[in-house]
Amino acid sequence: MSKLIDTSAEALEAAALPRLKEAHTDPSAPKVDPQNLPEKARAKPVAQKSPAEWAYERLILYIQNFEKQLDSNHEVAMGFAGGDMGVMRIEGMGYFDPDVVTFYGSDPTGAKTQLVQHVTQLNVMLRALPKVTEQAEARRIGFRLAEDLGKEA
Repeated sequence: MSKLIDTSAEALEAAALPRLKEAHTDPSAPKVDPQNLPEKARAKPVAQKSPAEWAYERLILYIQNFEKQLDSNHEVAMGFAGGDMGVMRIEGMGYFDPDVVTFYGSDPTGAKTQLVQHVTQLNVMLRALPKVTEQAEARRIGFRLAEDLGKEA
């Protein structure tokens, strides 16, 4: 017999972590895992998050998953959908409630770059760029974003 009633804890967890579905041609391809969000982010139900906060948290998961697939000579960057704006190395990310997400970084020439985007216009293509040659290690922004998310009140 199937269970018809959820406990309060189960209902809260279901609201905090909506369903996610992915399929890949390679069954061993890394998949996004909502459990990778820090506990503070998972504890707040989605219904209580602004569209910007919720988009920000999911972008962190996608960036972290993408970075897992990179070798030590590459870093995550993003390409822009529409227009001829090019590519930006992601060096930071944030949101401004209720509906704006921003990306900080640099373009391939090293010029400082920032994209401010409304969540309804959000289209991000993650790309691998060779790391800056004078750096000893590739910078992993996904880890830093998730670490910072766990520090929020």
